[in-house]
Amino acid sequence: MTNDVEMKEVQAPSNSLSSTTASSTLQHLKEISSLIETGAYAKEVRRIVRAVRLTMMLRQKLRAAVVSAFLSYALAPGSEAHSRLSSYLPKDEEHDMDVDTATSAAQGPAKYSLPEIEIYCYLLVLIFLIDQKRYNEAKACSSASIVRLKNMNRRTVDVLASRLYFYYSYSYELTNSLAEIRGTLLSLHRMATLRHDELGQETLLNLLLRNYLHYNLFDQAEKLRSKAPRFEAHSNQQFCRYLFYLGKIRTIQLEYTDAKESLLQAARKAPVAARGFRIQCNKWAVIVRLLLGEIPERTVFMQKGMKKALTPYFELTNAVRIGDLELFRTVAEKFSGTFNSDRTHNLIVRLRHNVIRTGLRNISISYSRVSLADVAKKLRLDSQNPVADAESMVSKAIRDGAVDAMIDHANGWMVSKETGDVYSTNEPQIAFNSRIVFCLNMHNEAVRALRFPPNSHREKESAEKRRERQQQEQELAKHIAEEDDDDF
Repeated sequence: MTNDVEMKEVQAPSNSLSSTTASSTLQHLKEISSLIETGAYAKEVRRIVRAVRLTMMLRQKLRAAVVSAFLSYALAPGSEAHSRLSSYLPKDEEHDMDVDTATSAAQGPAKYSLPEIEIYCYLLVLIFLIDQKRYNEAKACSSASIVRLKNMNRRTVDVLASRLYFYYSYSYELTNSLAEIRGTLLSLHRMATLRHDELGQETLLNLLLRNYLHYNLFDQAEKLRSKAPRFEAHSNQQFCRYLFYLGKIRTIQLEYTDAKESLLQAARKAPVAARGFRIQCNKWAVIVRLLLGEIPERTVFMQKGMKKALTPYFELTNAVRIGDLELFRTVAEKFSGTFNSDRTHNLIVRLRHNVIRTGLRNISISYSRVSLADVAKKLRLDSQNPVADAESMVSKAIRDGAVDAMIDHANGWMVSKETGDVYSTNEPQIAFNSRIVFCLNMHNEAVRALRFPPNSHREKESAEKRRERQQQEQELAKHIAEEDDDDF
């Protein structure tokens, strides 16, 4: 009996805490809906952008009962939107909400007359279903939201619509059915272009590129990218994704210089919290730099939170740097699973030529004259006629300018020429100029990225009202951001 009493005394605070958390989350959702309402009436998109960010901070606290209570507060009970969205929610978690919380949910004016609130409810339910791994329900909810969006042409809905487009594609990707929505995405992109919805165009273009690249349709992706209208980026996240996809396309098309610039820029512009995205950018950037004949710095592989993920590429870089063909083959076989999952295996096959060229360069520097048989032995060529293969490789390296040598066919030698003073050439000037161009481009991009609040030249509200509004918004953000961070 004593144990039972003690257990009840321990469990009671937990239930009270759960109820308090649910009530607090529901109250935050109400405040977010008020922020959306204010932005819709005032036609201020920045308020809706802030509402979306605050929602992403709350996503880990969402429960079925909380979402259901908010739907009852924001939508007219019995309406088509309320009935449809409620059908997607699980019914077994209703007991997690306290009775007082459910009662408070019905209080206050409903905002079902605003299309922005309805679309926000679709977004909230969709995020909850994806986080709960209910992917089939998420697919149905996202498809219903897209049908509803096609009938709306309001600029204040564009921010919410862009998030819905993303989760619409993501829900189909999670169920391995991306090909089913390609036509829908194309029609949505055309609709966004006609409506001058630039944020929607950015999002849908990236989703289409991701769709094509998922099925290795690089030619179709490049055709779409080259013909899609271009304008100044409105979202840093979408711009980073675009640069990453562009870098992958350029890599497959053998345009390594452009690919390197795009991938490094994407990794540099990505938020610090987007660790997974930055890891992928660095993986592809390492491969591209190796294909260009460059050796990435060791600090690239020692970045915080990336050391373990980049270990296979560090060992691969070490094999290419040494020019050891056998070590390169061993590393490729050891991490073949990782390279296949990263979809970089075909690129690593291309690196074999770079390994051979690096090995030849090291041999030409070490020896003024060496036989082709010794070259084949040092490169560890395992073909039927290694001497003939070595002669062919040396000839190609000399023609490409990788090795400054000549072949003595009569004696079967590779004769290296004397190494000249590099500072007597234009190489230092070219390297210095490339660094200057890089710094100037970074400065210009930073200037173009400067943003100012819309209508900053007009004074629409008094200074006192503006201070009160900013203070309320800061308090709301402070309450929500105590535990959670926005993800990329």
